[in-house]
Amino acid sequence: MKTETKRNRTITGTRVDARYAELKQMLVSRQRTLLEELHGRIRNVRDEGPRQDHAAIALGDSEVDSQDDLEFMLIQMKSEIAKKIDEALARLEAGSYGLCSECDEPIAQPRLLALPFAVRCKDCEEAIEIAQQFERARARRASSPLGFEIRG
Repeated sequence: MKTETKRNRTITGTRVDARYAELKQMLVSRQRTLLEELHGRIRNVRDEGPRQDHAAIALGDSEVDSQDDLEFMLIQMKSEIAKKIDEALARLEAGSYGLCSECDEPIAQPRLLALPFAVRCKDCEEAIEIAQQFERARARRASSPLGFEIRG
């Protein structure tokens, strides 16, 4: 009993069910760890709020502000990764997890282990990055009054 469509390449059977369970466990485990770190950082920021006045006197306002900014950036980054893992879990449930959103080919297992929320294979991701770099360079040249890039 084999089911195959362009966006949903699945084969009903024990091997696929085991892979699904393994991938789901990996995603849920990463999400749990990330959320624990996120809650810990938020708790630290909340707890350190009243002590900030004393730290500001000792370190100077700008250093305390820089530390706060860094902490908030880390919280934001971890929140975004948690959202991406939620989206990956939704793709897993839909049967499209692990397939490149550009070429519809399987994403390599090592890539999924390193970036469990990856939506593109390595080749497609590199092609998009090169195209973005080219576009940024073209935009810089276009914004130069002389028609070429000015370096500072």
